[in-house]
Amino acid sequence: MNEETDTDQEKDDMGRKGEAIAADYITKKGYRILDTNWRHGHKEIDIIARLKDEIVVIEVKTRAENYAEEPWEAVTPSKIRNIVEVADVWLRINHVDLETRFDVISILINKDGSHTLEHFEGAFIPPVN
Repeated sequence: MNEETDTDQEKDDMGRKGEAIAADYITKKGYRILDTNWRHGHKEIDIIARLKDEIVVIEVKTRAENYAEEPWEAVTPSKIRNIVEVADVWLRINHVDLETRFDVISILINKDGSHTLEHFEGAFIPPVN
């Protein structure tokens, strides 16, 4: 395997680990997971869940503790547009007409394997075009 592939695989593994941590966390808080890694074209939503009468679309960002930026800082305006676009498709396909909230879960994986998790409820409001 070349170096680039190793880095991509490590990134994918870290992302999957972070999504599993996030799923466990929200499930314990009473959320019901409806979908994970839901794709529309090349765009994806990490977790779609329901909490009472609200759909919660969750973007999970995971980084190693030695990374230069906080994980949540990777949720850029273009990423937000993509998440909102895919969420709209999911809501229409599934005929869901509930309030929808957009959260970010930021996970920092420490060298010892432990982690720090921050849950930003209502992290962003869909932009109006």
